[in-house]
Amino acid sequence: MESRMLTKTGNTDNRRVTVKVPASTANLGPGFDSLGMALSLFAWVEMSESRTGETSFRLYGEGMDGLPRDKSNLIYKVAQLVFDEAGVSVPELDIAMYSDIPLTRGLGSSASAIIGALVAANALIGSPLGDDKLFQLATALEGHPDNVGASLFGGIVVAAWDGESAHYARIEPHARLETLVAIPAFQLSTEKARHALPSQLSMADAVYNVGRSSLLVAALAGGELELIRHAMKDRLHQPYRAALIPGMTEILERATEFGALGAALSGAGPTLIAFVDAASSSKAELERFLQETLRKEGIEAETMWLAPCGCGPAVTVEQLPDAQAVADAPTLLDRIKGEVKA
Repeated sequence: MESRMLTKTGNTDNRRVTVKVPASTANLGPGFDSLGMALSLFAWVEMSESRTGETSFRLYGEGMDGLPRDKSNLIYKVAQLVFDEAGVSVPELDIAMYSDIPLTRGLGSSASAIIGALVAANALIGSPLGDDKLFQLATALEGHPDNVGASLFGGIVVAAWDGESAHYARIEPHARLETLVAIPAFQLSTEKARHALPSQLSMADAVYNVGRSSLLVAALAGGELELIRHAMKDRLHQPYRAALIPGMTEILERATEFGALGAALSGAGPTLIAFVDAASSSKAELERFLQETLRKEGIEAETMWLAPCGCGPAVTVEQLPDAQAVADAPTLLDRIKGEVKA
C-alpha cells in the first residue's frame, strides 16, 4: 500500500514497532457513517514484546491520565485480537502511546488508537494480515468504517458496512483543500451524540441526504470545490445534535459567508470543521467567526488549520541488538519530540 512506509531490520527478537497514525473527520455533513477524511494531526503507538515478562504502558498526551494501564487497555486488547487472528501468542507487551488527537472531540481518537494497535501488532509479528483484513477488524471494533478507513488508507474514504463486511473507495484530496477545526473545551461521547438521533426518519429527509452525499462525493472526486457548499448539508444527524453544541447551527448556516466552502460537525462532535480553499483570502475572518460564535455561547474553543493527510500509518520496525539496548533506548516521546504538536 502506497501510504505505508515500512523499515525492517533483522528478526523478531528485540523488535520495536512505531506507528504514526493520522486523525480523521467523519460524516463530512451528509455522509453519516460512510464518509471520512484523514487529517494531519497524529497519534503514535509503540509496541514491543515485553523483556520483563510483564506488560507495561507509557501513555503520553492530553487526557491519557484516565486511560487504563493494564490489560483492559484498548491497545493491548486490539493487539491480542491480531495475534489471535494470526495464530500466534505474544501475551506480554511493552506499549507506549502519544497522541496529539484530543479524546472524545470528534477527530477519530478511538479510530486512530485501533488502527495504531492493529498495524503495530501486525508488524510486530511480520505483517501476516493484509490491509483488507485490518480494515474489516477495525470496522467491527469501531462499529462504522468511516474514521478507521480514513486513518488506515489516508485521504478521503467512502465506505459501507453491512455488519459483516466493509467495502471502501479512496479519493485523493484536492491539492487546494484545507480544513479549519474548532475544538470546544468539552468532551462529547459518541454514545451520547447517538442517543440524540431519532429512531425513524422521513423519506424526504433520506432522499435529501442521498442526493447531498452523492453530490459531495462527486465534487470531491472531481475537484469541483465550488459544489461543496451545496453538498455539505444534512438532515440525518446534525439537526438533532445541534442542542448538544451551542453555536453549531449558526456556524453551519453562515460559515460560507465568511469564506468557507462548507462546514459540518466533525464525527459525533463537538468539534466543528470548515472546508476551505487554501488560496482563500478570508481565513482569518473565518477563524474569528468560529471563535466568536462559540464564545458568545460561553464556549472556549481551540482552532487549528489542518491539511488533509494523504497517507495512512507510517510504520517503522527497528531491531534492537539486545535486552540492555531495549532498556537503554530513548523513549517514544524522546524519539518523536520534533514531530509532536506541543
